[in-house]
Amino acid sequence: MKKSLIALAALGSLASVAQAQSSVTLYGLIDAGLVYTNSNKTSTGAGHSLIQEQDGANAGLSGSRWGLRGTEDLGGGSKAIFVLESGFNYNTGASGQGGDFFGRQAFVGLSNTSYGTITLGRQYDTGVDLIQPLAAYGTWGNLTAHAGDIDNIGNLNRVNNTIKYVSPTFAGFKATGMYSLGGVAGDASRNGLMSFGAQYANGPAIVAANYLFAKNPNYGFFAANPNAVTSGSNFGGTHTAYSGFASAGSEQIIDVAGNYAIGPATLGLVYSNVKFFNLGNAAGVTNAFHNGDSATFNDIEANVKYTLTPSVVLGFSYNYTKGQSITTAKGVETGATYNQFNLGVDYLLSKRTDVYLLGVYQHASGIDSTGSKAVASITGETQSTTPNQVAITTGIRARF
Repeated sequence: MKKSLIALAALGSLASVAQAQSSVTLYGLIDAGLVYTNSNKTSTGAGHSLIQEQDGANAGLSGSRWGLRGTEDLGGGSKAIFVLESGFNYNTGASGQGGDFFGRQAFVGLSNTSYGTITLGRQYDTGVDLIQPLAAYGTWGNLTAHAGDIDNIGNLNRVNNTIKYVSPTFAGFKATGMYSLGGVAGDASRNGLMSFGAQYANGPAIVAANYLFAKNPNYGFFAANPNAVTSGSNFGGTHTAYSGFASAGSEQIIDVAGNYAIGPATLGLVYSNVKFFNLGNAAGVTNAFHNGDSATFNDIEANVKYTLTPSVVLGFSYNYTKGQSITTAKGVETGATYNQFNLGVDYLLSKRTDVYLLGVYQHASGIDSTGSKAVASITGETQSTTPNQVAITTGIRARF
């Protein structure tokens, strides 16, 4: 009897150890806000001001979500990992990302302290991992995304069918790379995507650079964002800064960014170069330009985050987006410019709950990609009918 009790106690001890080596965490947040915008375009084409309740994914600090994160210790510094993350609209309870249940992230992989991490599934591109944390969008406001989120720093487009590798950090240096399989029979690269980049952190300074190349982006990169599908153009008809380039055969994004902390202040710069190559190559999409033409955008952001007290964070950023001049097949010269000013304050009520106030002003000029006079279109809000748009939102965010 005594031996049986000893054996049972030993088994119980081993079970406790095994349980301690594995974990599954339920996590999430809800971000709810009241938003005012002026001159919203209606179904009749008229412009009216609007006050509405919106999820943080559109106008707040963070998109509402819940998720499961798990790890299993495999020994020797190795772990099995997974993440399943679902976005939702707190107003209606509907799933986000166009109804995809785990539309934010869904991946599984292996991690090793010496060799890095490899994961497979629906994931963020490496620019979101490396550049977004250095931009205003990644620190204090979704409304601060660049014109139409043209460089995807705001993570409008997740990436399906991916294989991603992240290296360990050596002396402040970290590298990462991703490849997405297009999933087209007979052409493994069609609709595919690759991105890679690196980050270096040393004391108060962080710098990062990233490169992304997507083939047939209308049917690959942009199609992975179900919210954007409209009239056969996955680029999204509301983002007229670049929706006219949906026929592009490929897309390239080059980003560089840096942050430098000085006491309670963090100063940041972000530069993006975005190119849509070989217009007219995507089947089923109307091309208003000469076949084979390319369109280019340059974007620069300057941002400041200031920790006034441990509970109060202030933010300011300015963003400039410039479209290169390109002429349509009918001889219309296009090329739009967007100037955007962002201001925010975040007050922490506790470690898990904060309230905030954000304000954005955008001015558009020139001719947009559709050949029309450019109008303001703050990312996440209905496009304006005029060159100017203002959005003001106040909200609360609770984490769990």
